[in-house]
Amino acid sequence: MNTLLKQIARCNICKNYLPLGPRPVVQLSTHSKIIIIGQAPGKKVHLSGIPWDDASGIKLRSWMGINEDDFYNAEKISIMPMGFCYPGKGISGDLSPRPECAPKWHEKILNKINTEPLILLVGQYAQKYYLKKQFRSGLTDTVKNYQQFLPSFFPLPHPSPRNQNWLKINPWFEEEVLPKLKMVIAEKLQSL
Repeated sequence: MNTLLKQIARCNICKNYLPLGPRPVVQLSTHSKIIIIGQAPGKKVHLSGIPWDDASGIKLRSWMGINEDDFYNAEKISIMPMGFCYPGKGISGDLSPRPECAPKWHEKILNKINTEPLILLVGQYAQKYYLKKQFRSGLTDTVKNYQQFLPSFFPLPHPSPRNQNWLKINPWFEEEVLPKLKMVIAEKLQSL
């Protein structure tokens, strides 16, 4: 995995499209029990180089029921977004993840993982890429039917503060899905 991490750190295949230049932000270990696949780092994460080092990360850790020590322990949790670098700002938030990363790196990374991890698919980019035809009519329907993807995948909405309205109109997520997510996460981490 160390060789792969060095290759990822040097990656610049989409440098011409990145307003702040390449800075891949990942956290990887061959022993991880959980893999988080989100969208792409935001500007704050790009600057710090620490995955999920923002308000979305605080919310995601709360949803998972874990603390920062567990979250940032690569032996427990790997983090590989759909796009490894900050894609820049769009009209209503950050741009979509660059399409080059996942096809170039994800399979190489997953082939190095020697556990049977639970993969959290955070947001529709990850869900469409990994669930393919099983992706339902949209993110809401996919998340609502999360049980059909277990034990391999657990689809989640993005925990961005911009998604507060989604959480308000879908109270079932906090009432039904989050308790199951916390239980599955705890079981995976106890099996270390």
